Amino acid sequence: MTEPMTYGRYLALDQLLTAQHPLSDRDDELLFIIIHQTKELWLKQMLVEVRDAIRLVRADKPVEAYKNLARVSRIQAVMTLSWDVLATMTPSDYTRFRGVLGTSSGFQSDQFRAVETALGVRGGGVPGPLTIAAAAEPSLWDEANAALARAGFAIPQEALRRDWPRPYAPHKGVEDAWAQVYRDTAAHWELYQLAEKLVDIDDAFATWRHKHVLTVSRVIGMKPGTGGTAGVPYLESTLSKRAFPELWSLRTQL
Repeated sequence: MTEPMTYGRYLALDQLLTAQHPLSDRDDELLFIIIHQTKELWLKQMLVEVRDAIRLVRADKPVEAYKNLARVSRIQAVMTLSWDVLATMTPSDYTRFRGVLGTSSGFQSDQFRAVETALGVRGGGVPGPLTIAAAAEPSLWDEANAALARAGFAIPQEALRRDWPRPYAPHKGVEDAWAQVYRDTAAHWELYQLAEKLVDIDDAFATWRHKHVLTVSRVIGMKPGTGGTAGVPYLESTLSKRAFPELWSLRTQL
């Protein structure tokens, strides 16, 4: 006889709640593990949403993609708030168990890099399988530009037919095309709203990165990161990253 479905079975709580394995006897290490495991779960959901958005934009269904993109922004907001929880851990608390981390680091998160790559930020670091797969296909920004071209806007061929794994280079022609959308929002409402949903995501990522810098600075100061990065200086160097750069630069010409 099949057992009735329960809350614990449905959510696989036996596996989920026993997936934390602190290597020290410090309670703060459990918090550290849970924060990062939770982020990875949210990143898994973000990958699903971004992939769906890419598929819909490719099919010229930007309105249907709005929900996916809005959900990504909301998830980013939750992830940003989680830094406040981690910041309750003082430098003294972290120092007591930092040694057990070895060379492990959030810098090594394949899911985080895959999300960035799927959005449009490519290159840097050692890619994992998810990131490599995402880099082999057009990004969300590539697909948005292709949709703009199909709508009759003049998009440079070098932006439409490029080597997908290579970092995207902003182009004045792409900026000018999106600026036309912003100059007549009523005529191009669906594309305009798509653009604003993309800006929401870039904005949320910038906020997440800024809060990351503040939290790391608060907890470890200017010490090097466990994964071999320079720590805070490296994180500060990422603050200017934008997945959709022309949507920011076009604002100057409006």
